[in-house]
Amino acid sequence: MSRPIFPFHAEDISALARALKSQLDGRDQPPGHVELLNMLARAAGWKNFQHFRARFDGHLDAPLDATIAAPPAPPPVDRRRIERLAKLFDDDGRLTRWPKKFNQQQTCLWVLWSRIPARRRFAEREVNVMLLGHHAFGDYALIRREMIDAGMMTRTPDGGVYRRIEQAPPPDAVALIRALAARSLRAA
Repeated sequence: MSRPIFPFHAEDISALARALKSQLDGRDQPPGHVELLNMLARAAGWKNFQHFRARFDGHLDAPLDATIAAPPAPPPVDRRRIERLAKLFDDDGRLTRWPKKFNQQQTCLWVLWSRIPARRRFAEREVNVMLLGHHAFGDYALIRREMIDAGMMTRTPDGGVYRRIEQAPPPDAVALIRALAARSLRAA
């Protein structure tokens, strides 16, 4: 007995991932097969898997627009936190020291990430030279590793080719990037 095939399509994979994450958050255990089918269907804008399947039975043409949940509004940016983080950068925009707190490290990494050219491949040596120009404490390997661990960069298994992963930084990182850019404009 052959199973029917239902092609799955999502207009925006990022929105799909966010919707799946919000459905998976707070669960104590992984979802079962049917629960996962329903989650995927809801993340793509359908009421549930049966609603999705009805399209292929000729009953529906498109997902329900009303079932697509709007992403939650981002939390407001803490301006005082951004000011404190900006003090970790010198007048030339270089990170002067590695922050002790993980959330500060992550936000500062986004600044360095924003300075790596998009959609290009780099040899490890090129990445090291770039990172050396954007920090003052001399540990480019730490920054490179942290960027890879944070999902901001990827590398081939042999470590020969690196590239920046294109994504939207979180709101606090965007605010810090803008604050540092404005500061460098004022200094110029």
